[in-house]
Amino acid sequence: MIEVLLVLVVTALATSVLGVFLVLRGLSMTTDAISHTILLGIVLAFFITNDIRSPWLIIAASIVGILTVYIIELVSRTQLVRQDAAIGLVFTALFAAAIILISKYSGNVHLDMDVVLMGEVIFAPFNRIEVLGFSIPNALWQLSIILLVNAGFVALFYKELKLTTFDSKFAFIAGFSATFIYYVLMTLVSVTAVAAFDAVGSILVINFFVAPALTAYLLVRRLSSMIWLSMLFAVINSVLGYLIGFGYDLSVAGVTSFIALVTFMIVFIFNPDGWVNNKIRSMKQKHSFTRAMILMLMNERGHTRLTEREITAHFNLGRKQFDKHMEYLLINDYIEKADGHYTLTERGEEYTHYTRIKYELPI
Repeated sequence: MIEVLLVLVVTALATSVLGVFLVLRGLSMTTDAISHTILLGIVLAFFITNDIRSPWLIIAASIVGILTVYIIELVSRTQLVRQDAAIGLVFTALFAAAIILISKYSGNVHLDMDVVLMGEVIFAPFNRIEVLGFSIPNALWQLSIILLVNAGFVALFYKELKLTTFDSKFAFIAGFSATFIYYVLMTLVSVTAVAAFDAVGSILVINFFVAPALTAYLLVRRLSSMIWLSMLFAVINSVLGYLIGFGYDLSVAGVTSFIALVTFMIVFIFNPDGWVNNKIRSMKQKHSFTRAMILMLMNERGHTRLTEREITAHFNLGRKQFDKHMEYLLINDYIEKADGHYTLTERGEEYTHYTRIKYELPI
């Protein structure tokens, strides 16, 4: 079953290469629309050719994908509706048409709606092709070619992609066609999504495009590093999804998508700018501010000698909070305690003096 893992990994790599630019351009929802509407192209082409392996399926799906992008742009440019509303309108209408056709005629043709929507990578090895005398899964052959095409596109047009992604106006002035790059990118997204149907289906493919890129985006800001890191996360998610899916008899594509979410949440929570570190940083800042305010209060006339009750009442501190703050100030020689009263030390006086100067407070 190593072929299943290879198909899954190649699918993840082919999608993650383009996913970086989709995330940076804010095209995640447009990609979601494409991944659904290309189903209409597949269905129509299949009804004409009656061959699930026909290259016309990819061609028709790509045309529908580009048509989706064009219609969304056409509707949103009128400024009568927002882009998100245009996406919701266009992709649901075209996707619904595809579902109607499948549900109506799936009894007479070999096109199963559940497999098309959810994908089933374990069936990929049964559809094989001869290449140089070797029998390999057709999905692996197609996706390997698409991976090379996507990687070649990114390598060849890296400068153009970078400029049009971060500064489209400067790219236009420099003579680069942002429209050309945009539509080529969306065409490759459509083709990749069609080829990924065997592995992940039309619904989960958006996760393969977006999740690794989003995870990488949380860790790095350099574009080249983001691309490589996105591909690394794609491989990690695929391997873990494969192992867990086979180990517990679950949908491999579904588990891989869920692992991608888990990976993202771990990075989101624990990265240097993540939720946990922000929470810790916020708590430290709050404690530092409270201690600074205690020292500033003790530097004012009439408050140079304060008792525990006066400090806790003024700052509404609990006993544990008070003990923690006082212990810190005493250990660092900002204050001293005598006869139940707290007073500033020389170091505490210097701290409050420079604090007033720093924040331009009255001395």
